[in-house]
Amino acid sequence: MAKNTTKPKSNLIDGWEVVIGIEIHTQLATNSKIFSGSSTTFGQDPNTQASLVDLAMPGVLPVLNKEVVDLAIRFGLGIDAYIDQASVFARKNYFYPDSPKGYQISQMDNPIVGLGHIDIQLEDGTVKRIGVTRAHLEEDAGKSIHDQFEGQSGIDLNRAGTPLLEIVSEPDMRSVEEAVAYIKAIHTLVRWLGISDGNMAEGSFRADCNVSLRRPGQPFGTRCELKNLNSFRFIEQAINVEIERQMEILEWDGTIDQETRLFDPVKMETRSMRSKEEANDYRYFPDPDLLPVIIADEQIEAIKAQMPELPAARRARFVADFGVTEYDAHVLTLTREMSEFYEDVVKAAGGAAQGKVSANWVMGEFSGALNKASLELVDSPVSAEKLGGMIARIVDNTISGKIAKQVFGFMWDEGKTADEIIAEKGLKQETDTGAIEAIIKEVLAANEKMVEEYKSGKDKAFNGLVGQVMKASKGKANPAQVNELMKKLIG
Repeated sequence: MAKNTTKPKSNLIDGWEVVIGIEIHTQLATNSKIFSGSSTTFGQDPNTQASLVDLAMPGVLPVLNKEVVDLAIRFGLGIDAYIDQASVFARKNYFYPDSPKGYQISQMDNPIVGLGHIDIQLEDGTVKRIGVTRAHLEEDAGKSIHDQFEGQSGIDLNRAGTPLLEIVSEPDMRSVEEAVAYIKAIHTLVRWLGISDGNMAEGSFRADCNVSLRRPGQPFGTRCELKNLNSFRFIEQAINVEIERQMEILEWDGTIDQETRLFDPVKMETRSMRSKEEANDYRYFPDPDLLPVIIADEQIEAIKAQMPELPAARRARFVADFGVTEYDAHVLTLTREMSEFYEDVVKAAGGAAQGKVSANWVMGEFSGALNKASLELVDSPVSAEKLGGMIARIVDNTISGKIAKQVFGFMWDEGKTADEIIAEKGLKQETDTGAIEAIIKEVLAANEKMVEEYKSGKDKAFNGLVGQVMKASKGKANPAQVNELMKKLIG
């Protein structure tokens, strides 16, 4: 079981406790839709990817895409959840212009994924377990467009039928920080498992946040749902704004209406969209065109055998095997790609003993260069093997850490290995004791005043002398040797 690694802090705001539950809609990474063969490619011309099934034409029948079932099972295994081996689809009835059927095919009574959990890590190191109530399959609706036609709205049905996994949390979060950490953890997991690209800008991952307030120990308050939030920054802002709105109402003995609200990031306010529906408002009933989904033990076992090492397990292994901190491990496992890159760097650098120095380079100089160049990891001009090879030259004292930064810059620009750069640029570190002693003696002779200051107890003078030696050697002298030999020669 997860446990707090530090003493829990109070999340009360002016005596109010915030209660947050979250529903996440993540688009599953399939090439075709959940009940038709239409493409799910993003950004195509409006209404060019809507088949007769998506348009709900008479006489057509939905056919379940098997891959969406496999991806849902994969997620369930990732959160240690119950997998319902006999799930069913239902019709969720509502009338919207962008829903041609007049209903949405979803799951109600028997979702494919049941109770599970995910652990989140907060900024102070606290680890908290958040329950996941369920995750069910459903189809997305189309999209209403209001800004392209004067006095009219357009309907684009390209998204109609896009496969979604709706992930519903328990109301376990008690602060904005916890809510954002939970959403980020789910975002990391769905991408890690390869079930979704998690692209928030394209609508592949969006969150509905249910927010309510109560006095500590009292029953849950009336919740309001903040709909379709598609960036971590907007999620944080929207929840904070809604907390303030509800608090102001309650402080004046007002009542909160249960409703769905939209967040306006320009005006920094939430506004009412509609009263919040309950399940019975949708008149759910089993979809007569779809049979129950029966999942065999063999199917679950086959998917389990293909599961990657999960982020939490990989973080623990990095700490145990590579000697990195919990923070380092958290950063290095934000994406599966980065964690695998890091492991390849460690291997090329000489193995587990170089885990910490490798982590410093991956999180520092390397990640900084990626950000500066606005590049994705896959587009990096410096491979893991090349970066690890350069770190190996630091470890064996071929180059110093300072020279390594020069070497890395040349590697980034020229695409060559560290060994090639070191040889071509003459950057090999000077480790010959006699040569270093000669430089030190010259520096000491030219800086007698600084020598006397050091002898009188001024350590800054010693650092100044070391700097003079490094300058005279053009940065090639081994710093550790310089320190040792200089203390010996000064006496």
